[in-house]
Amino acid sequence: MVDAFVRQRSVEGRKDLEYPPLPEALTVGVYDNHTHLEIADGGPDNQLDYRVHLDRASSVGIRGVVQVGGDVETSRWSAEVAEREPRVLAAVALHPNEVPALAASGELDAALAVIDELASMPRVRAIGETGLDFFRTGEDGRGAQFESFEAHIEIAKKHGLALQIHDRDAHDDVINTLLRVGAPEHTVFHCFSGDAEMARLCADQGWFLSFAGTVTFKNAVKLREALEVIPRDRILVETDAPFLTPHPYRGRPNSPYLIPTILRAMAAHLETDVPMLAAQIASTTEQVYGLWDEDLPDIVESYDRPESYDRPESYEHNELPGRPESYDRP
Repeated sequence: MVDAFVRQRSVEGRKDLEYPPLPEALTVGVYDNHTHLEIADGGPDNQLDYRVHLDRASSVGIRGVVQVGGDVETSRWSAEVAEREPRVLAAVALHPNEVPALAASGELDAALAVIDELASMPRVRAIGETGLDFFRTGEDGRGAQFESFEAHIEIAKKHGLALQIHDRDAHDDVINTLLRVGAPEHTVFHCFSGDAEMARLCADQGWFLSFAGTVTFKNAVKLREALEVIPRDRILVETDAPFLTPHPYRGRPNSPYLIPTILRAMAAHLETDVPMLAAQIASTTEQVYGLWDEDLPDIVESYDRPESYDRPESYEHNELPGRPESYDRP
């Protein structure tokens, strides 16, 4: 049995550790493009097993999630959960902030070999999150980040998988690397943080932009301008849980069940119908990662759900939430 989580988020300096209430359910389901269910959050009395996160998400119309690793341990955890849980596909990688220490200790090549091995598992559908992060890593660690990023790109192309990009304070270098090395067919900018000009450039290359709770923040004007200018079939949505909780719950723990809050804010800004935007994003997500109901686990682990959690009677743990009749897969 897979551990409920393998990391603990720091609670230092945080005031409200209660999970937000469940939003109104979507009428057309969608996927969480990027989440970290391996990280426990909340106060000591309300930390959630990853299956509770998934049950809550299912109850509000979330069909599945991409569970993302950031080092060898969490990548293994992500791949193992995907092998046991039909609502989870996995992404595996070494986060750019982890790479300089691995390079300094001589362990980077061995760690990359593990990622390459995990990439062959059928429910691992992406390499990520990888990329460049110049916010936390100084000049002395940038060479290792470039080396690792290029290696991850090659692993994604070798296995025919999507690539999930982590890009922080490194827009030009990330784009130039992708153009120089050659991006995988399905390249996703996780938690896109650029402006409208960058969004147009990415869309022109056929890359996908995933919007997180940051798009709901009051000061995120440039991010909403970027959302406006890209084709709808380049848009994905994510929580990056337990981080980046959307407004009005900013600062509290995040979870895939808050995707409807983000999606509704995006639809309102785009002045479009929520079900229509959800259907488009669901279709695009399946284009990038394939179907959640392919390569299903033979056995789905059961567990004791908290009595306080009421799931819709129509949902069973060993079934995927059904697509509405109006949804046509491309």
